Amino acid sequence: MKSLRRLFLSFLILSFCIFNFLQAQDQQGFINLDCGLEANESPYTEPTTKLTFTSDSDFIKTGKSGRIQNVPGLDYIRPYTVLRYFPDGVRNCYTLSVVQDTNYLIVAMFTYGNYDNLDTPPKFDLYLGPNIWTTVDLQRKVNGTREELIHISRSTSLQVCLVKTGTTTPVISALELRPLRNDIYIPQSGSLKNRFRVYLTDSRDIVR
Repeated sequence: MKSLRRLFLSFLILSFCIFNFLQAQDQQGFINLDCGLEANESPYTEPTTKLTFTSDSDFIKTGKSGRIQNVPGLDYIRPYTVLRYFPDGVRNCYTLSVVQDTNYLIVAMFTYGNYDNLDTPPKFDLYLGPNIWTTVDLQRKVNGTREELIHISRSTSLQVCLVKTGTTTPVISALELRPLRNDIYIPQSGSLKNRFRVYLTDSRDIVR
């Protein structure tokens, strides 16, 4: 019986990995923004995830580009090595075109990496439209942090906003959207925020 359970669990894990691999190959509807990337360096395929990233320059008109410093012992994938920072204004927003009434996984990645040589990691708020999503605290998470949300779009436009709440400067490294089937992870109201994730595998491969 135990061997059957083990076999069944292995089958589920294998099916999950194959599904995610195929999903990475078919990127229809995906939005993968490398924030701060120069337009003439876009697009490119990230070799680890096989995802195609583009510059964010067509999605926001404010902010400036920066590049993190090399950190011994840490090896960030390419989208997380450059960033967009916002020294001006209190609220700076990305405007994204989406399909109305579609379930989306929204992923935002934040890395400071002492890009400004000031050793002052920022703390600021992240909003989805008019509603607060979370507080990004890179003073506490010095190696970077990832925020995820599942949201059903109610129009054909979606805004993700960085809001300055103190004296430090908001930054963002990458912004990604994935359309999901509308029959999974259905929010009863508002959006679903990811709290934690468990991978039931010993594999070191990245699962997308």
